[in-house]
Amino acid sequence: MHISLDGFVAGPNGEMNWIKVDEEIFDYVGYRISETDAALYGRATYQMMENYWPTAGDEPDASKHDIDHSKWYKKAHKIVLSKTMKGVDLANTTIISDNLSDRINEIKQQPGTEILLFGSPTATHSLINENLIDGYWLFVNPIILGQGIPLFVDIKDKVKLKLLTTRQFACGVTELNYTVDR
Repeated sequence: MHISLDGFVAGPNGEMNWIKVDEEIFDYVGYRISETDAALYGRATYQMMENYWPTAGDEPDASKHDIDHSKWYKKAHKIVLSKTMKGVDLANTTIISDNLSDRINEIKQQPGTEILLFGSPTATHSLINENLIDGYWLFVNPIILGQGIPLFVDIKDKVKLKLLTTRQFACGVTELNYTVDR
């Protein structure tokens, strides 16, 4: 997840035009997600992704990143947290609208790789407070927003972390990869 130095994942109106991405980051993220077979989204982020990624790689001017990510997106299992999409039946997609802790823990027990959470600050807040996040993969952007949508808000319990890796990108973004120290 991209985050500002002061802990925001988006501006006050959801703006993300401050996020720095380049080919180096795209390549790194592409390699990392290629080892994963499941993606978790909140409803709004899922709908945004679903409107773009299934066909992004088919466009005549598609970048290597768009082609690769589109292929991955189409085959990845999507998990969507949504109270409004109840009963919706979508291919290769699981909708979770209640019993969040039980449903996520059930999915974690199934065969497959890790589940990566993409964006979705509201979903992230719910997962943090249910102690369902096993690690944080953050891309700290060199900017202080001063206000916006925070990544960490109303945290019920302290969450201890162990730093696994860091990486500095040429554009100034720093990746921090933590595991939750239970």
